[in-house]
Amino acid sequence: MHITDLDRNITLADACRPARTFWTRLRGLLGTQPLEPGQALLLEPCNSIHMFFMGYPIDALYLDAENRVLRVVPDLAPWRIGPTIRRARQVLELPAGHAVRCGVQVGDRLAFDK
Repeated sequence: MHITDLDRNITLADACRPARTFWTRLRGLLGTQPLEPGQALLLEPCNSIHMFFMGYPIDALYLDAENRVLRVVPDLAPWRIGPTIRRARQVLELPAGHAVRCGVQVGDRLAFDK
């Protein structure tokens, strides 16, 4: 899946893997190598994440039902808990530092292309 920030006119990921079942969301990125530029994981439905047992940090974008960014959590470190955002319907996990480099801001609209 390809993800574009429509407000910044920038590609956030060209290889995004969706996690839509209980088991794929539970596993998330556990036991994987750090995300490379262009890679991402989209957890849905989801409004909170944790970093227990993770070996590397990530950036997390919390999205509402219209794919608008509600919260940007840069460099979420292993063994931390991300915030719970009640209006969030999805969380997009990106390589650490990628959201800041791309200039992603609260309110940005994202587009998902298969």
